[in-house]
Amino acid sequence: MEKLIDSCKNFNRSASIELVFSNNSEASGLIFAKNNNIDTYVIDHRLFDRREDFDHELDKKLREHSIDFVCNAGFMRILSENFVNNWFNKQLNIHPSLLPDFKGLNVHQRVIEAKSTKSGCSVHLVRSGVDEGPIIGQMSTNIENNDDKKILAKKVLKLEHVLYPVCLKLFSDNLIEIDGEQIIYSKEAENLLYEINAIIPEQIY
Repeated sequence: MEKLIDSCKNFNRSASIELVFSNNSEASGLIFAKNNNIDTYVIDHRLFDRREDFDHELDKKLREHSIDFVCNAGFMRILSENFVNNWFNKQLNIHPSLLPDFKGLNVHQRVIEAKSTKSGCSVHLVRSGVDEGPIIGQMSTNIENNDDKKILAKKVLKLEHVLYPVCLKLFSDNLIEIDGEQIIYSKEAENLLYEINAIIPEQIY
């Protein structure tokens, strides 16, 4: 989230972060947002008997702030089908694997146990299935023999900090076209994704 806010100030002038929402009142991102003069809002999901009621309140708050699209960053709740449909092709998510492989939780441990030689991250449009939807961009890193889940998590997080701001720019600058479940890339979009994938992951700080 912090990288998205910074990128909208310095790299991507076609988007701005207008509201930071969390279901956890102690989330550190709320403090960062407030320090950057961004509105914040907390809804405790434990106050709702049904997932749909929580999602309705979230939808209501987003519309009150005239939000155009949503970027999920560290938001670990599965959203209801109604919410996803209300924000169809207007909701981005980042996942710490090379989708469609390793959807869901405990990704890095599962990747290590599968003896995979590569992992990475994916930014995609949200659909009602878990970690499903058209993939906008991916970055990958090699898995070394001595990597454990903690080392791999740190390596992938560095990639996330590069990939998500770029994919947000592709989306908000209309550098990609959404055709059903396919992403059509402009030449500029292809070049941006090529450039970041030429970065050596170990050189990202």
